Amino acid sequence: MTLWVFGYGSLVWNPGFDLQERMLASLPGYARSFCMRSVHHRGTQDNPGLVLALDACARSVCHGVGMAVAPGQRDEVLDYLRARELISSAYLERFLDIRLADGRMVEAVTYVVDPDHVQYCGGLDLEEQARIIARAVGGRGPNDEYLYNTAEHLTELGIHDADLKWLSDRVRALTHNRLA
Repeated sequence: MTLWVFGYGSLVWNPGFDLQERMLASLPGYARSFCMRSVHHRGTQDNPGLVLALDACARSVCHGVGMAVAPGQRDEVLDYLRARELISSAYLERFLDIRLADGRMVEAVTYVVDPDHVQYCGGLDLEEQARIIARAVGGRGPNDEYLYNTAEHLTELGIHDADLKWLSDRVRALTHNRLA
């Protein structure tokens, strides 16, 4: 059986594993948002950043990418994803049904935020998100780089996310003003 992975953030532009197939996909019942503090990859314990997570939201649909794992790599990819995504247990691993752009429904491993975890920060307004993203840096680099890469790659795929667009523009303004 083919392992599918649903990407909605950095997995879209940096999956880190070989793909057999890649296609636009949607996941009902979840919204993509900067609702998780990052204390490893895009921030630190002393200066947390923000990363995208899927927050349960009954009337929402998250648009992203379905990625089929290359044959024979299921266990290796799951180990890799768990090491990458479950570093602080703020994400929960779920196997959820996604709809691929060609109409197929497939079950995909998906990482959703644990709203009871200490890193969960749903409900931050966009301005506060922008200020956090503009200043945070973690083990994988600056938080703003994560935002820009995700926003640009989603736009290239035809996935328009108004909040990511606003955040990108605002963070650029904040970092420009800081550097000026």
